[in-house]
Amino acid sequence: MLENLSKTYNPKDFEDRIYEYWSENGYFTPKVDKTKKPYTIMMPPPNVTGNLHMGHALNNTIQDILIRWKRMEGYEALWLPGTDHASISTEAKVVEKIKTEGKSKEELGREKFLDEAWEWTHLYGGTIKTQLKKLGVSCDWSRDRFTLDETLSKAVEEVFIRLYDKGLIYRGDRIINWCPNCHTAISDAEVEHEDSHGYIWSIRYTIKGSSESITIATTRPETMLGDLAVAVHPDDERYKHLVGKTLILPLVNKEIPVIADNYVDMEFGTGAVKITPSHDPNDFEVGERFNLGQCVVIDEDGKINENGGIYEGLDRYEARKKIIEDLKDQGYLVEIKEHDNAIGHCERCKTIIEPIISKQWFVKMEPLAKPALEAYKKGELHFIPERFGKIYVNWLENIKDWCISRQLWWGHRLPVYYCEDCNEIIVSRTKVEQCPKCNSKNVYQDTDTLDTWFSSALWPFSTLGWPEKTEDLEYFFPTDVLVTGYDIIFFWVIRMVFSSIEQMGELPFKDVFLTGLVRDSQGRKMSKSLGNGIDPLEVIDEYGADALRFTLVTGNSPGNDMRFYMERVEANRNFANKLWNATRFVLMNLQEDVIHDDLDLDKLEEEDKWILSKLNSLIKDVTENLGKYEIGFAAQGIYDFIWDEYCDWYIEMVKSRLYGEDGDSKLIAQNVLSYVLKGILKLLHPFMPFITEEIWQHLPDNDNALIIEGWPLYNIDFNFEESEMAIEYIKTAIKSIRNARAEMNIVPSKKAKIIFVTNDNDIKRIVEIGRRYFINLASAEDIQIFNDKATVGEDNISIVLDGCEVFLPLKDLIDYEKEIERLEKDKEKLEGEIKRVIGKLSNEGFVKKAPAKVVEEEREKQKKYEDMLNLVIERLDVIKNNR
Repeated sequence: MLENLSKTYNPKDFEDRIYEYWSENGYFTPKVDKTKKPYTIMMPPPNVTGNLHMGHALNNTIQDILIRWKRMEGYEALWLPGTDHASISTEAKVVEKIKTEGKSKEELGREKFLDEAWEWTHLYGGTIKTQLKKLGVSCDWSRDRFTLDETLSKAVEEVFIRLYDKGLIYRGDRIINWCPNCHTAISDAEVEHEDSHGYIWSIRYTIKGSSESITIATTRPETMLGDLAVAVHPDDERYKHLVGKTLILPLVNKEIPVIADNYVDMEFGTGAVKITPSHDPNDFEVGERFNLGQCVVIDEDGKINENGGIYEGLDRYEARKKIIEDLKDQGYLVEIKEHDNAIGHCERCKTIIEPIISKQWFVKMEPLAKPALEAYKKGELHFIPERFGKIYVNWLENIKDWCISRQLWWGHRLPVYYCEDCNEIIVSRTKVEQCPKCNSKNVYQDTDTLDTWFSSALWPFSTLGWPEKTEDLEYFFPTDVLVTGYDIIFFWVIRMVFSSIEQMGELPFKDVFLTGLVRDSQGRKMSKSLGNGIDPLEVIDEYGADALRFTLVTGNSPGNDMRFYMERVEANRNFANKLWNATRFVLMNLQEDVIHDDLDLDKLEEEDKWILSKLNSLIKDVTENLGKYEIGFAAQGIYDFIWDEYCDWYIEMVKSRLYGEDGDSKLIAQNVLSYVLKGILKLLHPFMPFITEEIWQHLPDNDNALIIEGWPLYNIDFNFEESEMAIEYIKTAIKSIRNARAEMNIVPSKKAKIIFVTNDNDIKRIVEIGRRYFINLASAEDIQIFNDKATVGEDNISIVLDGCEVFLPLKDLIDYEKEIERLEKDKEKLEGEIKRVIGKLSNEGFVKKAPAKVVEEEREKQKKYEDMLNLVIERLDVIKNNR
């Protein structure tokens, strides 16, 4: 047994081997077993050509913890993995690749370009899966999905047609976000707004046939070429007389009306705004109300088109400079002010987006948003933490129709056909070669593809075989929890919710666990530009996956960003090493043939009861915290128990029994050591799966892999409150004695008599219980218990405990001045505690509002602190008088 557990902890020796062992034995693959409850998590699909980053590592570690926990609790736990085809970013990479080969997308044609895209996907698409395995994810790779799989593509087509048939998908001219670099529309959720320093230009528009004028302010003067009106508020007295009159648009010399609309904020700027319906979503709405029509002046390349007159052909920013010069020269430029505002960028290529009116396909959102909103308001959908529910509500209450068409080739092509002869639009599940209306064969399929989020919105059910009524779909849907970043609530979460309600008639999950961002040690977002990114694989290579996983979840709470420190990773590797060495000690002291898990409670000694009781409480706390998604609290509790209670205290306490001659006591200590070790390995397994499984395989009498062992259960028979109190009191006493000796620079090897003075019979009993602990752990040569300190003598170190005073006869061991200094510190500390308690009890609000029990506890604290202070003062007087 022992010879198989390496002397040194080196995760490289076993992590890959353990993962292969789990995979080969099918432990990640649940069955459809209707005698058991299912538990399902769908992995947020990373981009098929992506690489593992810290956000992935955090997100997937949390999912793995939950799935391993539920698997051990006896659920058929499905964690379904997959990847997203990521249309915009993948197409951009393929275009870049063929460009280096001297080819272009258009030259290749659609079919050959898609062949290139598939080749790229097959070449790079498996990278992130391999990387996730290094992290230890226990997802069911046999059910791995890709958003362009045939079954998922069928689901996408089916949803499009169903929504179209219900009138919820339409084609129309509306303002969309256009990326001049990617040459495609992108949704609002794919626009990143970045604060930018710029300018605001005030421009004078003159009233036709009058000396009067209206001054407007704009941050985008190039769009004035497409102005179709100037709007003022109906109640604005400054402009009431001008409403209905005509303005002359500067530079263009086009006549445009002055209109009145409540959209205008008359307190902002000049109270007059230019209306450019083809290049601003708000202006579009105003234009619709006033039938202003459209005038597009910026094309898909971000250049001024033929409607821009003399500025035609100029890039939008070149045109801006020229327009400003001309406005100035012609006397229309009133003022230039510095102005900071948020500018929308394409999240993929970072190009500044251009709002343009375009003929696109849209989903009507209002009918779909309503049930998604109601589900949350009824309490059927929960956000962890709850504060993010406000974002969900706000987005749904202010929702706009969703532009779903993309001018890309890589993705799900729209199942839409057009007849060139009669303009009929045909939406079909099968290829259309003849118009059903006019029988013309001049029919062609729409070249656009669907927004990537359209397919990923179906992820919770399309991955299980929908629209077919599969066994997996019936058993594993709906899922239990979605774990994702708070930055994609509207990208993905909302779309899955309304899609599932619409297609499945129920929510896709009941809980949404939102993670924060992983930032660098300075609190900055990790990015290529800052060069502060940390590669999880490099961390795993140096410290092991367990240390990385534990670092990501300790000190972290749902929805909050976390700072990543390499020092913490190193500390958690040290924690793993501590557990490894403790296990080696236990194994060296086990008699394998007599170890069993059934403990005889009547034969347990006090420290056995204490550690079992503490473990029992830990099981309850960890289980409850995992149920509340307080994963950081659960992890910290396990860490503290293993390091402090088990390694630093219990193992030290039982060494005298392990090395002693009492065979029965030795055997009980061995059994408890083994029992508790197995318990903590089970609790720690979801967090640090590799080291726990490796150790588990070396423990006696283990028939199963740890990954499928049962989760430990709270056992009321293991509640030993009196033993807990006794050992905790003994621990406090030992720590106080050690601290006092350390402050006096007394080496541990120097033995000293320890005298306890107390009239409390319970404390006397506890001291008797702890006699051998004090000898072994507090460098005691003898223990004495007195009722009266008058019999103790005066040349001692004094330690004040609750209900007891401890004396260490000094003789020639200490520096009296240092002892006075130490007691003065104790005095100051106790005076501070007394002042705090008195302040609390003097507060009428506290005394009236707090429960009577809490108030009484504070009064008891005051009495305890005052008694301890009196003892410290007495001791100070004695030492000062005798030095």
